[in-house]
Amino acid sequence: SAAISACEKDGQPEMAFRLFAQLKERGLQPNIITYNAMISACEKSGQWEKALDLFAEVERRGLGPDIVTSNAMISACEKGKQWETALRFFDELRERGLRPDLITYGAAIAACKGGQWEKALELFDSLQRRGLEPSGITYNALISACGRGGQWERALGLFEELQRRGLEPNVITFNALISAYEKGGQWE
Repeated sequence: SAAISACEKDGQPEMAFRLFAQLKERGLQPNIITYNAMISACEKSGQWEKALDLFAEVERRGLGPDIVTSNAMISACEKGKQWETALRFFDELRERGLRPDLITYGAAIAACKGGQWEKALELFDSLQRRGLEPSGITYNALISACGRGGQWERALGLFEELQRRGLEPNVITFNALISAYEKGGQWE
């Protein structure tokens, strides 16, 4: 597990896949931590379908999933541009007895960057109702979703809200805002 996690964190997903295969070839049973690292490796390498297979294996083996597994799955689907699947995983959390955290919400909002800005705003409202404080990463994903949905005024309002909360905009924030202006034809 530790070696697989190290490979995943070090950006070496292919090595993680090889170690995982060796572990299973030797008759050893991966635990939930190993599966979480593998699903994260799939996310980082753009292999969302392989992540789905691993998730199904976690369920078949009765290992969970836990919130880390779910967050990794939502992120893997988001990276694979599978927003509907990502949001299905988000919606199923409660059925699994799990409570979404800030990472969960951020990943689900990021999955809405394909222009599902209304769903992104709904998730953002839910996050705040639960008493969670949005991060700069959360705002970046939300600004991007609104921008891609042609909602440049909402994107600007979110940018201003981010600053009022004392969060620092970064390059990603400005890129999302510029993109929102461009999609809204607001080049002034």
